[in-house]
Amino acid sequence: MAHPTTAAPAPQPHAHARDTREMVFFGGVYGAVLASSMVAALIEHGHNSASSRRYDALWVLVTALASALAHGYAHYIAERTPQRRWEAVRAVCDEWPLVAVVLPTVFLLAGAGWGWWPATGVESQAFGLNIVILFTLGLIAARGQSRSWPSAIRLGTTDALLGVLVVVANALIK
Repeated sequence: MAHPTTAAPAPQPHAHARDTREMVFFGGVYGAVLASSMVAALIEHGHNSASSRRYDALWVLVTALASALAHGYAHYIAERTPQRRWEAVRAVCDEWPLVAVVLPTVFLLAGAGWGWWPATGVESQAFGLNIVILFTLGLIAARGQSRSWPSAIRLGTTDALLGVLVVVANALIK
C-alpha cells in the first residue's frame, strides 16, 4: 500500500515543450554560424554582379530553410515516444530562430543585388554582422542565466570566436 504523502512522479515534457529561450539561442548560434559558412562559400566563387547577389541571397535563404527542416525533423524522430504527425510540423516550426538569424545576411546580399549598396565586398559586412550577432546572443544568454557582466562578455566573446573561426578557416582554405 502506498504512503498517502507520496507524490506521483511528474510527467516528462515532450520535445516540443523545450524551453523557448534555449531554442532561440541554439537556433540563433547555429543560424549565424551557418550564414557565415555560406558567405565563406560565396567568396570562393568570386561572383560580384547584382544578379549573382540576388541568387546568393536566395541560396542562403533556401539552405537555411532546408537546415531548419532537417533539424526540426531530426528532433521529431529522435523523440522515442509515440507522436502525432502534427508534432513533426511543430518540431520544424520550432526551428524558426535558425532562419530568423540568417535573414540579416539574406538582406545584405539581396540589398547588394537590388543596387542598394555595392555588390563587391558585401561578404565582409555579412561576416561582421554575424560575429556581432553571435556575441550578442552569448551575452544575452549569459545575462539571462544571471551571470556577471565579465562572465557574460567572455561567453559572448567565445560565441563570436565561432564566427571568426569560420572567417579564418576560409582564409586558410583559399
